[in-house]
Amino acid sequence: MTNDVGNGRSPETDQPATYSLMMRDLAEHDRPRERLLKVGERAVSTAELLAIILRSGVPGENVLRLAERLLNTFKDLSGLARASIAELTEVKGVGPAKAVEIKAALEIGRRLLTIAPQEKPRITSPADAANLLMSEMSFLEKEHLRLVLLDTRNRVLATPTIYIGSLNTSVIRAGELFRAAIKENAAAFIVAHNHPSGDPSPSPEDVAVTRQLVQAGSLLNIDVLDHIVIGHNRFVSMKERGLGFS
Repeated sequence: MTNDVGNGRSPETDQPATYSLMMRDLAEHDRPRERLLKVGERAVSTAELLAIILRSGVPGENVLRLAERLLNTFKDLSGLARASIAELTEVKGVGPAKAVEIKAALEIGRRLLTIAPQEKPRITSPADAANLLMSEMSFLEKEHLRLVLLDTRNRVLATPTIYIGSLNTSVIRAGELFRAAIKENAAAFIVAHNHPSGDPSPSPEDVAVTRQLVQAGSLLNIDVLDHIVIGHNRFVSMKERGLGFS
């Protein structure tokens, strides 16, 4: 008789056994609900907030991983908000009940903004810009380039995604970025992109792109205030390091 447990195979399927950390196996202080109770709703990530709404994961995947996969599937929170219930239920682990709960939570947030619009966030430092995007961009599997479009008082007008995929000087067109800024009547903008590797150290390509954009901005009278590179819960301000701005 073979020992199915000993050889790492499931007796029912004769397939290699797999193990995945479930929510109950996480330390209590790492669970989304407990973290929100401890640090407050503004200090937890978008994925953690979504995990609280979803409540449970699927076999082999805890609810936090499911939430992160949902955000990656629809690119960001705005993409998730645009998705239909039918599109949400196409994602493994999201049935009609979970899809309805997601749409209901997002709709409550939308209605709150229309009933009691708040002052637009104001960017006064690289950390402000990074914190605005970090929860959505830290763990993306592809590079995303976004803009933080600002008015004359450095208040955020919009944060559109301009490019998705491998970013280099041959791909990025300055006109695409400035077209988005002109459309929103922005006085200035901050460029932000992520490194899927998790290391936010700027590459020579990042420096070259930044220099190109700064020069174009000076001609169009639209200030390029910074270029933020986002890694896994870390960021680098290229303006602070003098990369592409000197």
